[in-house]
Amino acid sequence: MKIAWNKKNASAKRSFSAISKYPNLPFDKEDDPPPGKDPEDAGVSGNQERPASKALGLDEDGPSSSSLPDHQQLARSFQSQGDKLAEEGKYREALGRWETALTLVPENAVLHEQKAQVLLEIGDAWGALKAAIRATELNPSWAEAWITLGRAQLNFGEPDSAIASFDRALSLKPDCEEAQDDRRTALHLVKKRKQLHLSGVSTTKSRFVVGEKD
Repeated sequence: MKIAWNKKNASAKRSFSAISKYPNLPFDKEDDPPPGKDPEDAGVSGNQERPASKALGLDEDGPSSSSLPDHQQLARSFQSQGDKLAEEGKYREALGRWETALTLVPENAVLHEQKAQVLLEIGDAWGALKAAIRATELNPSWAEAWITLGRAQLNFGEPDSAIASFDRALSLKPDCEEAQDDRRTALHLVKKRKQLHLSGVSTTKSRFVVGEKD
């Protein structure tokens, strides 16, 4: 998955490409995608602009940097640096810039949501879950924050919770294809878990331990 940052006006809008795969999801295999999905298209494709300015409580254009307090200007600078680093695939460096920005503007929902996406990218499902929850707490009316939370819950092995998050996103944005497709992924995993349970396979342990005896 690549995160495509909108260079033209990164402070107001961001353009994301959706997560194309969910690595190491419980109850699933790489060669067993959700019904009706091609293995290469298990997630959602396409770029949709997300109104980050609304998440910040700003107008579409937002105030100019010069009209912001000093700490907000500095936070925007760190956020912009992080955006650029994330675009280049330097995710840990990007996280460092965003963490610094969050010390200045801790209630910035956009930064928490961006942080969650990158944590998912580097495989930190627990960190992503916490960041996504914070984003939805700060801006519960932002559909994309609920989508990111749902993806974090999927990667953390909580497909039931993920379905609830995708449902919340769809209640805010009924035509959102990202949420619809990701909800199908979560539903597939729930069904797979039930099948494993009925077949007598334990769903409490999804990985084998090296050296474990049969």
